[in-house]
Amino acid sequence: MTRLFGTDGVRGLAGVAPMNVEVVLKLGMALAAYIKQTGVKHNKILIGKDTRVSGSMLENALLAGICSMGVDVLLVGLLPTPGVAFMTRSMLADAGVVITASHNSYEDNGIKIFGANGFKLPDAVEDELESLMKSERLDLFRAKPAEIGRVFRIDDAVGRYAVFLKSSLKKNYPLEGLKVILDTANGAAYKVAPLVFKELGAELVVIGDKPDGKNINAGVGSLYPENVAQLVVQHQADIGIALDGDGDRLILADEKGNIVKGDHILAVLALHFKEAGKLQNNGLVGTVMSNLGVELALREQGINFVRTAVGERYVLEQMLKDGYNLGGEPSGHFVVLDYNTAGDGILAVLMFLSIMIETGKSVSELAGLIKSYPQILLNIKVAHKPPLESLPKLQEVIKKSEQILTDSGRILVRYSGTENKVRVMVEAQDAKLCESVAQNLAEIIKVELGN
Repeated sequence: MTRLFGTDGVRGLAGVAPMNVEVVLKLGMALAAYIKQTGVKHNKILIGKDTRVSGSMLENALLAGICSMGVDVLLVGLLPTPGVAFMTRSMLADAGVVITASHNSYEDNGIKIFGANGFKLPDAVEDELESLMKSERLDLFRAKPAEIGRVFRIDDAVGRYAVFLKSSLKKNYPLEGLKVILDTANGAAYKVAPLVFKELGAELVVIGDKPDGKNINAGVGSLYPENVAQLVVQHQADIGIALDGDGDRLILADEKGNIVKGDHILAVLALHFKEAGKLQNNGLVGTVMSNLGVELALREQGINFVRTAVGERYVLEQMLKDGYNLGGEPSGHFVVLDYNTAGDGILAVLMFLSIMIETGKSVSELAGLIKSYPQILLNIKVAHKPPLESLPKLQEVIKKSEQILTDSGRILVRYSGTENKVRVMVEAQDAKLCESVAQNLAEIIKVELGN
């Protein structure tokens, strides 16, 4: 059978396996059974969700499975993914679950699971959950009538998470005097993000804050940062902030309406951490998609830059392995282990704002400290997906192209994990050369693999 868990939990079309009531009920049972067989500490699992219409259906299936095994459930309601990670630790839960498909449209949904320590589950634990779901061992953990788990609603979860977020900002750095455009993607951050910025004194213009169950990420949020970019210019604001549907991604717009992507946000945080003596092991973790120009610029400042596979979980695994406290992705995930155990968009922007206030520099001035290389990203539909290394003509063109680019450029060719597509990324100091190399690779791929 296909593995249930992907690179970031379970995900799929709502109402269709694996994101249907039957599978999610079994997953809840397996999670509760796993906790009981490994030694229950507090006998409770925390559940949060985003604003998708299917969230309540899956929430009820999940809690039914958990309670049937004699474990209590703490419901925190609508809360960003990093808020669920925080609340799992804060409430001393044995595990935390967030029902979300992140930046996907409302038709999809997913489940991400955190351990008691607030970190996402390792592969070995996910494999054990899948094994339990398929095994008769589940019956051994079913609760007797007097032991069935109870459900408790935590009504102040948004307030607790807001207090946590505000505590990360130095008290002498309020946001009074700053005009902020905020897009919460009609998602899980639509309550807590405006609350935090208002209570810190910012003048706020909010969009994407009217979820109806089906408009999450629909033309709003971090996938559409041009919305806040336009409003920044229109309102003469200081910064535009675009979060995604579950609040773990962040893209910014500067005061001139230019979009500031994840690499530059990460670089600003890294330089500030280093100057403040807070950058552990004098380095950070990015991914294979992180811009080469940003990496080289940080290395010139004496900051070690480690790359890993695409995905927050891989960034986090590398951070824990090498002892780094900062990592992130171009897509806008940022992990700051000094504060939270998961990527946190609101936390990251509060740190960015504190740097603005401390230095007196604008968003464009801070982002302009690092120059990225021109980058071309192409997605080529293909008829089939043989191993790329088995295509000698493509490998030959890649090798020749790398020789042309030398050390001042980079090529990455990989398959999409979810679609019949080849993803081509080319970076070079020269924009025309970058475009030429990328288009040449795309043509070879179309010939070799069909289109």
